[in-house]
Amino acid sequence: MRLRTLPDPDHLPALDRRFIHERPAIDLGPDGRKPRILMLYGSLRLRSFSRLATEEAARLLRLFGAEVRIFDPSDMPFPDQIPGDDHPAIHELREHAMWSEGMVWCSPERHGTVTGLMKAQIDNLPLNMGGMRPTQGRTLAVMQVSGGSQSFNAVNTLRLLGRWMRMITIPNQSSVAMAYQEFDDAGRMKPSGYYDRIVDLMEELVRFTILTRPHATRLVDRYSERKASGKALDPANDLSAIAIAPQTRSR
Repeated sequence: MRLRTLPDPDHLPALDRRFIHERPAIDLGPDGRKPRILMLYGSLRLRSFSRLATEEAARLLRLFGAEVRIFDPSDMPFPDQIPGDDHPAIHELREHAMWSEGMVWCSPERHGTVTGLMKAQIDNLPLNMGGMRPTQGRTLAVMQVSGGSQSFNAVNTLRLLGRWMRMITIPNQSSVAMAYQEFDDAGRMKPSGYYDRIVDLMEELVRFTILTRPHATRLVDRYSERKASGKALDPANDLSAIAIAPQTRSR
């Protein structure tokens, strides 16, 4: 399995638990099943700050009741490099995407945008895969790390990509400036406003995932896709038609 093992999954030294809702999505929708979140990061450095930030986010998601998978892209090929996309890393990434209800994308900013590795992972996720859609209707949180001053170029690019992939990209985001100063020698994030923003972001992701869970299919239901598939609506089951149909008064 190309999934990273999360070290110290329950150790959150930068978190002040006095201010935490451990069930941030309570009463927003059915939460009987843990939200399933797939996490992608965009650097293969031994001390990758995008991976370290992703791991901090994963620990928070676990605290908030989510099930997380962190994909390891260390052998991810470029799109169209392998005939028919027949590569184990691509197959597994798509399987994890189908499993997920939401995603977190975290990229370093390189030359003013996302890294090639980040883009390769997203480009290896098709919009349509045998009638299945591995990204459509899923929630998305975007994050970036920078070596210099704070910037939002990478998160803006990730938002564009999320929209293109027909995902529900949540309003909040995280941008960690001068990331080399924000992590200790053990790779753990220090207490800071940057860390607090990641807490905000993961709370919001859980809320939006639970909130949209019952409606995700309808939110991305498209006329053009229904037309292309030749599936006409059944008026007896079309909620919009039922809602505006004349109502018979009871006597």
